[in-house]
Amino acid sequence: MLRRAPQKSKVDKMEESDEVGTIVELYIYDLTNGMASMMAPMMIGRNLDGIWHTSIVAYGREYFYGPEGIQSVRPGGTQLHEPLKIEKVGDTYLPYSVFLEYINGLGTSKFAPGTYDLLKHNCNSFSDEVSNFLVGKGIPKHILDLPEEILSTRIGQALRPLIDTLSNGASSGFSSGQRFVEPRIHREESPEFERLNSAIEEARLNSIALEERRNVINEKLAKKERKKKKKKKEKKDKSSSGSGSNSTEPSSYTAMAESAEMSPSDRVLQMEAEERRDLEEKKRQRDPPVVFKDIVDARVDFDALVGLAEGKLNADEQKSLEELHQYVLEDEGSWALGDNFLNFIGRILYDKSLDASVRVRLLNILSVAALKDDVILLLHQDRREHILMNYAYDIDRHPHEEQLSLALFMANMFENLSSSEWLLYISEWPYQNQNISNIRVTTKVAVHSLLSDTPELQERGAAVIHNLACKEKMSKSKNLRQLLPKGSISKVFDDVAVELTMALLQYFNSNPAEEQLYRCMKALARFTQISGQEVPQLIQMIGPEPNKFRGVSQRVDELVDQINKKLR
Repeated sequence: MLRRAPQKSKVDKMEESDEVGTIVELYIYDLTNGMASMMAPMMIGRNLDGIWHTSIVAYGREYFYGPEGIQSVRPGGTQLHEPLKIEKVGDTYLPYSVFLEYINGLGTSKFAPGTYDLLKHNCNSFSDEVSNFLVGKGIPKHILDLPEEILSTRIGQALRPLIDTLSNGASSGFSSGQRFVEPRIHREESPEFERLNSAIEEARLNSIALEERRNVINEKLAKKERKKKKKKKEKKDKSSSGSGSNSTEPSSYTAMAESAEMSPSDRVLQMEAEERRDLEEKKRQRDPPVVFKDIVDARVDFDALVGLAEGKLNADEQKSLEELHQYVLEDEGSWALGDNFLNFIGRILYDKSLDASVRVRLLNILSVAALKDDVILLLHQDRREHILMNYAYDIDRHPHEEQLSLALFMANMFENLSSSEWLLYISEWPYQNQNISNIRVTTKVAVHSLLSDTPELQERGAAVIHNLACKEKMSKSKNLRQLLPKGSISKVFDDVAVELTMALLQYFNSNPAEEQLYRCMKALARFTQISGQEVPQLIQMIGPEPNKFRGVSQRVDELVDQINKKLR
């Protein structure tokens, strides 16, 4: 039997998994504890080594599937104790965050609680699925193909109670928000234990917040660096025109002197920071998002909001209104927003006793906030209640003016990398008797806006679709997307590309302006790259032919040529 290495902390595992490979192991248990090999010849007339239960061990945890859904324990922590065999499946270089999103997708769809079937959809099905995702190959065939006639016999059915009780030492792994949570070990409850659990959960949330703050800081550094380079270039151009090439030498000497004073570790950190900023700059230069920075005057809208809400807010809501002023108008950081801020947002959005213009003003202000570097910290406050995204999902039920402001808010969230990634999250939550996710909400807002009857809303819908299509994440990791569960909404971009293509083709039946046509044609060209078969087939089946728009402009013609190459 293979010997496991000492377990590191969960935080260490999460941080390291983004940088180095992680071993993936298959834990194999004999549910009969050796009895199958002795009794099988008498009971079923054939030799049988065991009736197998398997699980996947990765990122320092053991994951398996049963009647309660996906479970997680420390390795070897189920009631079966130590496995009969441990086989190394391979190494994965996927970040823990990607795996976490994947498990959330499985746990709320294909392997949700209540989907377990002893004969056809069991623990080995789950292990095979996850193994394929992590390392690109499944578990041994003789385990996966355990004959149904064996499990359907009396000895197989007698194992049902054991399978049902496997979860006694594990956690189903999902909170009320449908997010996978690493389980707590079952033991006698005590106040000290509860405090420890609270501390662990707080530490987990803090680690997420720290990561988001790190992203915000990197974005701010990138913007400052761009401004600094721009000023330096302007200064260099002025000085070179007046004093020749030697004018740049003093600054070069200064930079060399500053570099010489830095310690080796500081220089390494500086180089890493410069590399991150350069990468950020390249990403932004390649496909800048379409955002609307000058449509809203935040001060005018805020003054109007104050007047409309006068006498209708309680003390906490009035404080949240002041915090909104600090954050958006006084340019304070998101730290200015208190714990009750999202409750205030929910009150304004969902209280129908308030006039619709109150919601319009608030959404306009939030569309300005969406342009701020640290808006992601506000968005993550909403990861449990989903106040903003539930409201956005109902865009077709809101008055037209609210739809305009909502589409503006969604488009502007693509300004920063962190908030645009947030719009693409695939983790689901229940809403109105169905499961939705951030990517599904973003898609619905984009499609509804593009196919509306007003040019202004169509313009914002075209911007959202353009920004969705031009996310760099959509044009890479094709192999990764192919490994995601078939039919699951975790296959984000393939599914979304088809839905958005249908909307684009319908929109092309109208007579769009050149700017909107260019944005939508650019999105269609990207979708033909993302979805190698479905999108080209849809274009050929539904139309209109891209050549219909040839001659509108040179840049549209270039996109038409790209699409035609995929149609051949």
